[in-house]
Amino acid sequence: MSDVVIRVTRRVLLPLVLLFALMVGLGLLVTRVLARTWPFTVEDTVNRELAGDRTPGWNDVSLVFSTLASTQMIVVVTVLAALVLRLVLHRWREPLFLCAAVTAQALIFLFTTMVIDRNRPAVEHMDASPPTSSFPSGHTSAATALYVGLAVLLALRARSTPAKVGWWALLVLVPVGVALTRMYRGMHHPSDVVASFLNGGACVAIMARTVLDRTLTWGRIRLPLSRSGDDVTPARAPAGG
Repeated sequence: MSDVVIRVTRRVLLPLVLLFALMVGLGLLVTRVLARTWPFTVEDTVNRELAGDRTPGWNDVSLVFSTLASTQMIVVVTVLAALVLRLVLHRWREPLFLCAAVTAQALIFLFTTMVIDRNRPAVEHMDASPPTSSFPSGHTSAATALYVGLAVLLALRARSTPAKVGWWALLVLVPVGVALTRMYRGMHHPSDVVASFLNGGACVAIMARTVLDRTLTWGRIRLPLSRSGDDVTPARAPAGG
């Protein structure tokens, strides 16, 4: 087995398998083992309170946040962001990180929903979705991977300024807004969105540890650092070395 395969297995595949197992384990705890234990016994109450507070204005706001995390929007924003990163930075590391994080969370979400069948909250649903795909929240997970991923890149690349802090906070708050609006719209229980923060955040961490690690050597090609910390032309190891 080559060194590259070993590194990919250790740094990406194994952590994702463990994350999937954790998500399934959490799903089983929430839907079966602890279903009649506090605080899971009051989740429906939270959803009913949110549904009871619906107004036309908040309905419009919730639709905006929900749309920001829809499958179509996530794909479009991810592709556009990746293209901009590639054109501006002239390398593939950051675009690959973002695409890998979003893709990984989507796969974990998909396989988890295939194992965990949880009914959506017993309130009026404002969106059309499969009735037993409540755990976890795909919208929240995707928003976490995409917008937190962008926040990580911003924190790593940009100098610390008030504007940077503002943009960073805005990016991080988008998944929070998505989570709240998905509950408001009657599509998910609180535990669904909490688990989704874990899924999206873990995928960002896994891919950052792998793709954004500039000291990592892949096979015989090493990406050295310039004095500024930016990538430079890959240096190949001498033949026979």
